[in-house]
Amino acid sequence: MLGVDLRCSWCLGDPQMEAYHDLEWGVPVYDDHKLFEYLVLETFQAGLSWKIILHKRENFYRAFDYFDAEKIARYNDVKLEALRHDAGIVRNRLKIAGAVKNARAFLRIRDEMGSFSTFIRQFTGGRVIKNQWKSMSDIPAQSKISNQMARELKDRGFTFCGSTICYAFMQAVGLVNDHLISCPRHQILQ
Repeated sequence: MLGVDLRCSWCLGDPQMEAYHDLEWGVPVYDDHKLFEYLVLETFQAGLSWKIILHKRENFYRAFDYFDAEKIARYNDVKLEALRHDAGIVRNRLKIAGAVKNARAFLRIRDEMGSFSTFIRQFTGGRVIKNQWKSMSDIPAQSKISNQMARELKDRGFTFCGSTICYAFMQAVGLVNDHLISCPRHQILQ
């Protein structure tokens, strides 16, 4: 693990956030199952903090069948009602229904393109965008690419995938390297 004074400041003071920063955030993800997991978690983050979602992550795994998109796409009203009463997750009715809608859209893209990874990487030309931010205030909440991704996802049937959520997703799955240049992870992920 990195020294506390070297990490990007958004994760400081919480061991789970620090571990997430040090081991996951910004690492390129190509596995469709993992990409879907991040997409679901990021959509539940809308209007909340990542810390809340990260601390409920294990509950989300259990509640959402370990992010098996095929199972989620088949959820019925009984399962949706059970999720709305699960205190271990964010119990927002629209976000829960959105996870099902997004699973179906995800599967359509995967079937059409061969993989969701192929689809999602087209927005960055198949490369990682390597930013050179010096301070947290430099990091944007969205970009032209996240705007384009959000429009495309919406057109393909996704919900809760606005530009800010798409940018957070891009950061999480390594489509962009937004570690500060002073953070050792910035160089490691180059």
